Amino acid sequence: MIQLCEQYGYKNPRVIDDINNFTELLNGKAYYKSIQRGQNKAYCFNISHNENDENPYRFETSYFVGVDWIVENELPIYVYPKLDDTIQEVDYLKMLFALLKEPQNYNHLDQLCEIDFNKPSISIQQSQDLLTPLLLIQFLNVLKKIVQKGLKKSYYQVTKNLNAKVKGKILINQTIRNNHFKGNTFDSYCQYNEFGVNSLENKVLKKALLFSVSAIQNLKGIDISSAHNIINYINPAFANVDSYVDIRLLKNTKPNILYKEYGIAIKLAKTILKKYGYNISNATNEIVKTPPFWIDMSKLFELYVYAKLKERFTQHQEVTYHKKFNYLEPDFIVKTNDGLIKMIVDAKYKPRYENSNISTEDIRQISGYARLKKVYDFLKCDYHEVIDCLVIYSNQNSNRSDFTGDNFPIEEEKEYNRFYKIGIELPVK
Repeated sequence: MIQLCEQYGYKNPRVIDDINNFTELLNGKAYYKSIQRGQNKAYCFNISHNENDENPYRFETSYFVGVDWIVENELPIYVYPKLDDTIQEVDYLKMLFALLKEPQNYNHLDQLCEIDFNKPSISIQQSQDLLTPLLLIQFLNVLKKIVQKGLKKSYYQVTKNLNAKVKGKILINQTIRNNHFKGNTFDSYCQYNEFGVNSLENKVLKKALLFSVSAIQNLKGIDISSAHNIINYINPAFANVDSYVDIRLLKNTKPNILYKEYGIAIKLAKTILKKYGYNISNATNEIVKTPPFWIDMSKLFELYVYAKLKERFTQHQEVTYHKKFNYLEPDFIVKTNDGLIKMIVDAKYKPRYENSNISTEDIRQISGYARLKKVYDFLKCDYHEVIDCLVIYSNQNSNRSDFTGDNFPIEEEKEYNRFYKIGIELPVK
């Protein structure tokens, strides 16, 4: 397995020391992996090959961490969340816990990770399994939101062997075979509807919850105290829900405006159950098999920044996330209720901005948002005004983990008018 940190050789591909261990499998070829992100494709890794070089292979990773095949069934790659060779590993789970404190972020989790169940699984150490903790923490937090509102009640079908009474429809074949043939003429198998929490949807959630509890006990090197607190909060609500369920019966979940978290929870539950092959014993193995997956750290950073901005700008709709204007979507628009702050804000998962200017490409992108007339109208600005632009980037030396109080000293980009940047420190292990 080839192991690299994220953003290794980014924009400037680099060699690796132990390349001789893999040259035979690489077989003189170049390799590239990308995934769809909206209308665009984003690359996960790029391996270039030039036979005329002394070291013919150059490696480049981007903002994605995960596990995938370079050569299917022969050579996998593992990209871990570490921004360079000198700092600690980024604690992406602490970032996830922090961003899930903002309720709006639950609506934006869908592109956080990409899982390919169509490819062969890859055997990895449990400590390398970045996907499972991410899925579990997302799932438990969504369940917590559901439990806070109360489990959805609905009508569901029940089949029972009733003694000396009849309810609903009598199942004649079952009654004769299981009762009458055995000399029991007083009992009848009946099928009827009940109203309560023991519905098919809640059974699927309960089953995935049991898998999650078992898997969390096995996580190494991760602070799971917060997860245990959530589990202790959730469990009583599912006491009257069965876990025996055929997940194939749950084909589609109809959207419900009062229970909008159910769609997210069911999707996560299906993914968790599928990952473990519906066998709970697989949730406790030291060596785990995982489908190829990629976690979008730039998306995680974006949602993390959103939560931090909402901590500073606390009033209703002071921070707008990904509003579309002419098919363009700025990350954030900040408009305080007193009208003193109006700006376009973009999150860039680029620690190099600590010691360098914002790239021309990013300047053009963000300035383009700030020149849209619809953005001017949204901010209620005159067209002759210049709208402020701000880049928030990752900076482990900023000594700043939030933007509250006086912790928002934006730094001007000297070559540009009303263009600023500010760094924020990410949690590390």
